[in-house]
Amino acid sequence: MNTPAHLIFAAAAFARPHQRITSMAAVAGAFAPDLSLYLMAGVSLFVLQLSPAYVFGTLYYSDAWQAVFTVDNSFILWGLGLLLAWRLNSTGGMIFAASGLLHLAFDFPLHNTDARPHFWPLTSWVFHSPVSYWDDRHYAGIISPVEMALSFGFCLLLIRRFGSLRSRTVICGIAAVQLAPVFVWAFVFADHHS
Repeated sequence: MNTPAHLIFAAAAFARPHQRITSMAAVAGAFAPDLSLYLMAGVSLFVLQLSPAYVFGTLYYSDAWQAVFTVDNSFILWGLGLLLAWRLNSTGGMIFAASGLLHLAFDFPLHNTDARPHFWPLTSWVFHSPVSYWDDRHYAGIISPVEMALSFGFCLLLIRRFGSLRSRTVICGIAAVQLAPVFVWAFVFADHHS
């Protein structure tokens, strides 16, 4: 799924009014598995001035980048994090780890060519799903509208749950960003699929 959708889904699952630590942990945990991608792609695109097609068509699939994604997208490591947070009786830590696991649970069935070894370090096996949230060759034309509809439905739930103007502004901002991938993927992969 697109990163904003992960944030929305995790907030719907775990964020509650007047529980700032829980709500922030939910959003941070949902973002954490994608953090390395944003950092590496950001440096490559904006500092090194590499083309989007090269970054997402070559670097993304490189052994070096995939090694990083293997670590931050491991059910095993996130599960150990949840266990550790539970042992420490850290509610924020448990929500953070549970949000990370929720992120992986949605990514696992929605990645084809860009799938990751989600059970590292126990195994390097990769599940290449027949469907993809972004690749039209693997039913993104069906998956993407479903993701979008669920995201906006959860945003409406969050707007009802959170009454403050600030909270509602943040929710609407994330909802607006959820629209951005429609345009970003067209830009990023314009010459990658040709």
